[in-house]
Parts: sequence; structure tokens; C-alpha cells
Amino acid sequence: MTDLADSPAVRRLSDWDHERLESLADEYDTPLYVIDLDRVKENYTRFAEAFPDAEVMYAAKAHTGKAVLEAVLEAGGAIECAAWGELQRSIDAGADPNALQYTAVNPPDHDLDYAVDLAEDAPGLTITIGATDTVERLAERGYDGRIAIRINPGIGTGHHEKVATGADAKFGVPYERVPEVAERVREEFDLVGLHAHAGSGVLTDGLEEHCRAIERVGEMARRVGDEGLEFVDVGGGYGVPYREDEQPLDLEKTSELVREAVGDLDATLKLEPGRYVVADAGLILSEVNTVKEAPDATVVGVDASLATLIRPAMFGSYHPVLNVSAPDRDPHPVTVGGPVCTSADVFAHDRPVARPERGDVVAIGNAGSYGYELASQFHSQPRPAEVAVEDGEARIVRRRETLEDVTRVEQ
Repeated sequence: MTDLADSPAVRRLSDWDHERLESLADEYDTPLYVIDLDRVKENYTRFAEAFPDAEVMYAAKAHTGKAVLEAVLEAGGAIECAAWGELQRSIDAGADPNALQYTAVNPPDHDLDYAVDLAEDAPGLTITIGATDTVERLAERGYDGRIAIRINPGIGTGHHEKVATGADAKFGVPYERVPEVAERVREEFDLVGLHAHAGSGVLTDGLEEHCRAIERVGEMARRVGDEGLEFVDVGGGYGVPYREDEQPLDLEKTSELVREAVGDLDATLKLEPGRYVVADAGLILSEVNTVKEAPDATVVGVDASLATLIRPAMFGSYHPVLNVSAPDRDPHPVTVGGPVCTSADVFAHDRPVARPERGDVVAIGNAGSYGYELASQFHSQPRPAEVAVEDGEARIVRRRETLEDVTRVEQ
């Protein structure tokens, strides 16, 4: 078990070893993703220990890198997957396919084919369905195994409307239809659980609304007969503080409120943290290439872009920025942006940063979650390398792409 004695509830960008980060940039070039696997294990363990009677499954979509999945498995975690590729990558990392849970969201035929084939040799695999169409499609494939029903609780929570899945009709069976769907599933399959996910990025002050959704999940479990279910899965969504003045999630309070919200159940409680496990374990290193004094701003150009980290452009997300080459210089309000030809390619607007100069290395924090996962090759930019740090040692876990990698699939 990971020792949590020296593991704070949140790691701020300023807590990283600045000299070590600069040396990593020198050795491996920029832009560069860095993932601290020790921190991944600490975060998973801290969360799991807050829910000692529950099963905590890491939501792989937050970061599906093999090194991260291996770290979660080493910490004793199980894995929840949202696509066939995540299932295969989890298995490649050493996961027992019988312990995997596949949450099928409008699954393509290929995904269902893969899952059904996998279940033939791994009958412990659980497929979570969010539509009656998926039930029919599984039956057509001869599947009669383990199914969980995803509920749409009608309540969405989280840091942005685009992640408030609990109120989005795309996700889950409409709440009042769940009993009839459960009855049908029990006739043809092995109904083992109920599932819901209200949203993402929830901190302590958002727990009350988050738990309203969980209350509805618990109520539905009792309506359909929780004594016949193995588990009730209330999803993930547990956040980390991206801004320097935000406080970390109070896990003790979270555990208390979630348990109270779900109520008495014969079934095992499951949770699926993703962001909480990896967000503050990862960052991006990028080199300053341009400093431009404009009438309304000092623009600092770096070699990372929205192709490296799209969250600020997609969600308006805040990520801390630190000049690791000269953290003690006087702070200066700067706009930090990349080389992509759109005004959306900006990491920070008018942000106080130790005054950057050309050649400095800056770090963009909290990039471990939905960072590399959403990276692209826009502008024909090869995706960056990723370095893992573990037990004081650094190693490449994803090599830097080349232009040949970008064009390899062309004919």
C-alpha cells in the first residue's frame, strides 16, 4: 500500500522540483508531458481509503497511458472503460478482463463485437448499457452475460455544461423507464448493477447538488430490488483544484455525504474517480520562443499549443502557469499562447507569471487528466513525448511523434 504520510491532498504547480523539471526539458525537449506515477498511486490510494467498504475503479478515459494503468493496478485498483480500445489497453497493462467494467455510450458495432467476444473468455466482464437499443444489439450477438443499467438521474453537476452528463439525454436510460428496462434485462441477461455519472470536476462546495443525483440512484436501486444487485455505481466526477486559491476536495466529507445520499443498500457501492487520480500528477513543459509587447498585452509565445492541451480552448479551463527557469523573477501580467493559427490557442490571459524571456521553460499544471488523451495533430504537429517519473527515476513512456507518424496512414 502506498504510504500517504507525506502526500498532501493536492499538489500545486509550485510544489514540483523546478530544477528537475528544467533538466527534463533539456534532456527530452519540449513540448513535453510529465506524469508522476508515484503521485498517481498516492491519489488512488487516498481516494480508496476514504471509501473502505466500496470498490474504487479508475476511469481510464482520464489518462489511458499504459504506465498510468499499470500504476493504478499496482495500487490495487480496478479499471472502468468507456470504449473497446480502453478495454484492450487495460488488458495490455495487466488488468484481468474479468474485473473490467465497460460503460457503453452509443457504442459502435465494433465496440460491441469486441466486448461480446471478450466476454466469451472473460465472463466476469460487465457491460453497462444506457439505451434499450444496446440491449437489443447485445441479444442479437448472442450475449447473455453481466449487464449494469446506466441511469439518467436528470441532474447534472460539474465544472462546465459540457461535462454535466447527469442531465444530458445522451447518457443513460431515462429515470422512470429504468424499472421496466431492469425487468427486461433480468429476463435475458444477468443484471448485476446500476450505474450513474452526474458530472465532472466537483469540489466540496458542489457536493450537495452532486449528492442529489446520487440519492436518486440509491432510490432507484431500492425500487428495482438492490438485494438482487451486486453493485450500485455512482460514477466519478470528483475534482481537483485547478486555481491556486481553490481548496482540495474534502474526502472525509465527500465519503460521508455520498454514503448518506446513496442510503442503505445490500449491494456494494462503486465509484469511478478519473481526474482525481491523475490531474495533479501531470504537467506540460514548454519553451518560450517569442515575447511580444503589444498595446494591450505582453504576449508570450510557447511551443505547446491547443493541439498539446485543448482544455482551455474547449472548456475555458484554467491551468496554472509557472516559469520554472526563473520562478523568482518579478511577476508580470502576460498572455501565454501557442503557434496554432486561432485566437483559441491561449493558455492564460493577462496572468501574473515570473517575467518570461526567450528560451525559458514554463510549466502548465494539472495536465495529467484529459491532457494527452485529447491531444491532436492539428497543424500537422506531431504529438509530444511523455516522460514518467517514478521512484526518483525518469523514463520515456511515449516517444515524440515525427511527421512520418502524422502522415503514416495516408495513401
